[in-house]
Amino acid sequence: MKTTSLLLFFCIGIISCLNAKITTPAIFGSNMVLQQNHACPVWGKAEPSASISLSFAGKTYQTKANEKGDWRVTLDPHAATSTPLIMKITEESSDGKNISGSLSYENILVGEVWLCSGQSNMQWSVSRSQDSDLESLSAHYQNLRLITVPQVGSQEPQYDFKGAWESATPTTAASFSAVGYFFGRRLHQILQVPVGLINNSWGGSACEAWIPRNRLQQCKLAQPYLKEWQEKEKNYDYDSQLEDYKNRLAKWQAEQKSGNAKGKRPREPRNQMSGQHRPANLYNGVLHPLIGYGIKGTIWYQGESNAGRAHAYREVFPLMIQSWRQAWGQGDFPFYWTQLADYMNEAYTPDDSTWAELRESQTLTLQQLKNVGEAVIIDAGEGRDIHPRNKQIVANRLLRHALVNEYGHKIPNRSPIYKSHEIMGNKIQITFDQAGDGLYCFDTRKPVGFSICGADQNFVWAEAKLVVKDKVEVWADSVTSPVAVRYAWSDNPVCNLYRRDDAVTLPVTPFRTDGFPLSTTGK
Repeated sequence: MKTTSLLLFFCIGIISCLNAKITTPAIFGSNMVLQQNHACPVWGKAEPSASISLSFAGKTYQTKANEKGDWRVTLDPHAATSTPLIMKITEESSDGKNISGSLSYENILVGEVWLCSGQSNMQWSVSRSQDSDLESLSAHYQNLRLITVPQVGSQEPQYDFKGAWESATPTTAASFSAVGYFFGRRLHQILQVPVGLINNSWGGSACEAWIPRNRLQQCKLAQPYLKEWQEKEKNYDYDSQLEDYKNRLAKWQAEQKSGNAKGKRPREPRNQMSGQHRPANLYNGVLHPLIGYGIKGTIWYQGESNAGRAHAYREVFPLMIQSWRQAWGQGDFPFYWTQLADYMNEAYTPDDSTWAELRESQTLTLQQLKNVGEAVIIDAGEGRDIHPRNKQIVANRLLRHALVNEYGHKIPNRSPIYKSHEIMGNKIQITFDQAGDGLYCFDTRKPVGFSICGADQNFVWAEAKLVVKDKVEVWADSVTSPVAVRYAWSDNPVCNLYRRDDAVTLPVTPFRTDGFPLSTTGK
């Protein structure tokens, strides 16, 4: 009897192993959304040289695993559908005699897929945002699908992660990225097609951590940060820290038993080498497992951690976008980011600001790359909190870019931006692009937030007035021969100039007309 049981157990084990041979990474699975009208790749692992058959939407695709067991097929483009589809994948052994493994994924939809990435303001959940109770309670969207990538930092490209696609429900939406969810929910409602959202954000992350090392090494302005980390890597000894922690923990536990415990339980040291600041860690850890999955585009909210390297961001940020696009092999897919919000104390004098310089670097990226857009939220921050709770306004301004550029809607989407200036005696006249139906002053009749300087480069607060719909005159009685103007140039500027189109208002993009060296650069 025992022999029979052991034999049966052994046979079941063999069958389980065979069925477990063929796999796909977690980005593929039941409940996923595939990008519509796109030749979506599907990949996985199997027995070396095995024949793979994939059936989806009435078509069958054949391929062979290579000598390492890697396989890949590309699906024909498919129109959006909310009718659940099934994907079946089978593996035939290399000798061609039998089916050695199979997978079946159900409830698959085809629609729009967006990647939601960045640092804590993208990671910030619905449950911690404004009106979170109402948002969670109303989250009943079976065709809005969500997946979150766990935070794993690595210098080695990761193949997979632990996660699964889920429909948006009061529970799943509450813990998902608020900016991502609000963006995707409204997109789903407007287009009336399924929407898939992939969240791989990581709070506090540096832009350099999202870029492969070989690309960073070619970026001149990234070298100081790279060298700083090379020194850390050379001298960092995590094993010693861990051993010291174990000794302190053992001592504390012994004191607990004897009733002589002093202080709190020792904290286990965090391995800085696996964190979100190390160059390339997040590119390898939380982005690499997704690269190639069919997407429409990316929304991005990051920059706070780079404010101390604001000047370098003018090269580092566009390099990051380019490196993602090149790795994806999907052309210049849409990439829309959120400019830094207003934060910290309001300035009494118009001084230099790392946050203002970082915003400038973000805006300069518009001139360097195609198919990009910036959501200006200089009016949406909270001076005392780096995490503004109103994520709706952020998502809405990002969504406007997508609706206009990707989906053909005719709505206002771009904030007014500095175009040119002309010195007219003791005044400087600024002309704006993207002024819409005309510029508008919120709360007061005159524009505020401008500063002006003469040849001494000493900026003072300025007076301003609207001239015509896209022009503003700026002056100060103490500056008789002005040379430059700045607007909203501080950490937390007091400013009130908008583009107005009926009930839609979009804030003017912070800018400066000068190229003076900044005291903040390089810090």
